[in-house]
Amino acid sequence: MRPRKSILCVEDNEQILSVRKFLLETRGYRVIPMTTAAEAIEFLKDAPQGSIDLLLSDLILPQMDGNELIRRAKQMHPALPALLVSGTISNFERATAADAFLPKGACNPAELLDRIRILVARKRGPKKQPMPVREIETAMPLLAQAS
Repeated sequence: MRPRKSILCVEDNEQILSVRKFLLETRGYRVIPMTTAAEAIEFLKDAPQGSIDLLLSDLILPQMDGNELIRRAKQMHPALPALLVSGTISNFERATAADAFLPKGACNPAELLDRIRILVARKRGPKKQPMPVREIETAMPLLAQAS
């Protein structure tokens, strides 16, 4: 069984957070729910590098907006993919730190899940290609000389 991917989900509306958490957990993700950006920053300070697979945040949050949260999170975890969602479509120009932006009302759950799947896969990076046999044969005499 593959390990579950962890998503840090930040949303100040507890109803939306609950629905999003349920949606993601039923698809096999481990969800760490937070209601403020400050909570998320504190969590990320102690989180080991690579332990979080995606930061999913609302744009409009109290005290610190989602864009600032993502900027700070990427300072601590540079490889962390981030998806920003907002209730208004016109806010996408404010989503400068995120890897992707989705308007809440204009996207359905399938689109959200698809975007999450893509961002989590991107974090893993490209698969390493095996060394071609010809290169292995060329390297063998060099390795023998070195020893």
